[in-house]
Amino acid sequence: MSLRWQPELLDPAMPGGWALVHSQQQFLFDDNGVLFPRDWLRRLDLGVVSEQGLGYFDGEPVFLFELAQPEDVPGARWQCLRQFMLQDGDRDLFRMLGFAAQIGTWAHQHRFCGSCGSPMQQRTGERAMHCPACGLHQYPRLSPSMIVLVTRGDELLLARSPRFAPGVYSTLAGFVEPGESLEQCVEREVREEVGVSIRDLRYIGSQGWPFPHSLMLGFHAQYDGGEIVPQPEEIEDARWFSIHALPGLPARQSIARYLIDLYVASRLGLEPPALPR
Repeated sequence: MSLRWQPELLDPAMPGGWALVHSQQQFLFDDNGVLFPRDWLRRLDLGVVSEQGLGYFDGEPVFLFELAQPEDVPGARWQCLRQFMLQDGDRDLFRMLGFAAQIGTWAHQHRFCGSCGSPMQQRTGERAMHCPACGLHQYPRLSPSMIVLVTRGDELLLARSPRFAPGVYSTLAGFVEPGESLEQCVEREVREEVGVSIRDLRYIGSQGWPFPHSLMLGFHAQYDGGEIVPQPEEIEDARWFSIHALPGLPARQSIARYLIDLYVASRLGLEPPALPR
């Protein structure tokens, strides 16, 4: 199946088509993939809390079934979005799943009005939830976060979280706080996580991230001073690595890996990699 993905707003009253099934940052899949015949899913009487039109695959409409919790489906199993990213699979598929996860999480979290508590209604013709009692509108939102590779000549400052796979080191990351610029966020997060200062901050690119509402903005920065002091409970280890002796690295689809590969390529005079999208 070709994965030419074209996000559009589709009317859930439209018959037929395919469907993704999402719940708590997990997707249902079987040996044929993540798309299921929509009419077949409807006959299973799943606990669907929201149905959202997403777009088209090969001219066929695709919808999202958002469940309150994962349910058993014959011949199928559940997998988290991050695991799909780590499988070195099709980037278009991961992009579609990332989009669906954002929409599903938004729809699930806005079933009731945050102002008056009344049930919300999905508006026709736009991606919005509407409260008929007080008139509040809620649209999908994004929470910006930053990720940065700190460098010192042929050395990269990489760290690992206790949540990482054994032996894997990555770049530094964190969420932007209210009232903070991206530049201030990068400087603060680097200082908090490893205790060093940076300079010559340069924006590189962005990527939708497998975490609710997240957009990751990637940077390169040069080391400016200080000794590495890992943040307790957040950073298990942090150190300088030569570009000629790197540890285990993040998945190639991740912007973290792109920031690393791009810098290494520039130092070695190699062809730059493509930004994962």
